[in-house]
Parts: sequence; structure tokens; C-alpha cells
Amino acid sequence: MEQTRSERAGRAALGPARAVGALCLLTMVGLQVASGLDARPERFTGPIVVLLAACAVAFAAGAWGPRRAAGAFCAAVAIGYAAEVIGVLTGFPFGAYRYSDVLWPQVAGVPVVVALAWGGMGLAAYAVAAAVVPAGGWARVCAGAGALTAWDLFLDPQMVRLGLWSWAEDGFYRGIPLTNFAGWLLVSALVMLAVGRVCGGAGAGRGLLALYTVMAVMETVAFAAVFDPPDLAVAVAGGITMGAFAAPAWRRPWQR
Repeated sequence: MEQTRSERAGRAALGPARAVGALCLLTMVGLQVASGLDARPERFTGPIVVLLAACAVAFAAGAWGPRRAAGAFCAAVAIGYAAEVIGVLTGFPFGAYRYSDVLWPQVAGVPVVVALAWGGMGLAAYAVAAAVVPAGGWARVCAGAGALTAWDLFLDPQMVRLGLWSWAEDGFYRGIPLTNFAGWLLVSALVMLAVGRVCGGAGAGRGLLALYTVMAVMETVAFAAVFDPPDLAVAVAGGITMGAFAAPAWRRPWQR
């Protein structure tokens, strides 16, 4: 009987969690729009990332339960932060780069919001992979790593443009070296493995799919029409790549 009551209490918490996730998502979109109209858009980066993380955790709690959601988020944050610290100190696995003093607070040279971004989008990318590869296994890990790395096709050009970090040497893609994306695939795979282990291989949640899709749409529009100057190459590269993961992820849930 006690277990039944606990399960009922858990299910009762899912609805409010999804509502919180939706509220955070709408607020985040509003701040993204405001940042595109502001003369200093970098000021919005911190609040946007915090809302991104809160949105992801809330939607994950609604899909997987609060304990699994919190554990998966913390695992993704820890892996992302560790990779960033190692990257700043050694240049591995992303390449030689450093953060400016714009984003604060920083711990060991890495802004805290960067770790939160790994956690928030890590959960969203895992949900996309769970929808695309419901059977799980290494195919899901690879799909999730690809989905998360696809986001960086937008993230790095935008953050470099805002002066939030810089690379030691110019690279092939808008000044970003290809080693960066190889590093993202590696770290993202570790994030997928950790999230999958913590959440017990749980399936996709539509809220997390919505978060991933909204990020893809907002970034595409921003690079195509909002940023000054616009960058159609990044808009196309990022939009197509993230869309290639989001589209099949939505197809499966609606078929159920």
C-alpha cells in the first residue's frame, strides 16, 4: 500500500513539473527575443541558460520522475564541466581556447552557466535520441551525441561573436577548429551514457523534444534574420543539422 501511495504521489507531481517546464520555456523564448533587440545581447546569456536548465529539469521530471531528472542533469553538468576545465587547461578535447571575463561566476576558469548549458541541452538531446532510437544501446548514444553536437554549430559561432570565448587559432568553421566538434562528439557521448544510466534508459518526453526544437528554430531565425550582420551559412548548417534530429524524433511520438 505504501508503494502504491508513493507511486500516486509521484504521478501527481508530473503535471506541475510539466507546467513549470512550459513556463520556463516561454520565458526563455521571451528573453531570446529581447536579447536579439538589445544592444548588449551578452547580458541575457546567463538568464537564458538558467531558464534552459530549469526547463530541461522540469520537463525531465515530468517524463522520468524528479529523482531521475535531477540525477541525470547533475551527471551531465559534471561531465560537461570537467571536460571544459580539462579543455581550458590542456586544449583537449576541443582545441586551445579560453573564456573571457564576461560570464560570471567562473570556477577554475569555466563559467558556471556553461556547465548548466551542458546539462540542459544534454537532457534534451538524450530525449531526442530516445525518440529516434527507442531500442537504446550504442545507436542511441551516437544519436544523442550527434544531436547535442549539432547544437554547437549554432552555439560556438554565436558565443565567439559575443566575445564570450576565443580560440587560439582560426578554424575552418567561422573561426572554430574542427577539433572542437570532434571533442563535442566525444564529450556528448559520455553525457548520453551517463544520462541513460541514471534514468534507466527511459524514453523521450515531449517537453524535452519541444525544448530541443525551439532552440533549433530560434537559433536558425536569429542567424538568418536577427543578428547584425546575419549569417545564412550558420543558419543553414545548424538548422538542417538540428532539424535532421528533431524531425524524426517528433514523428515517433505522434505515431503512438
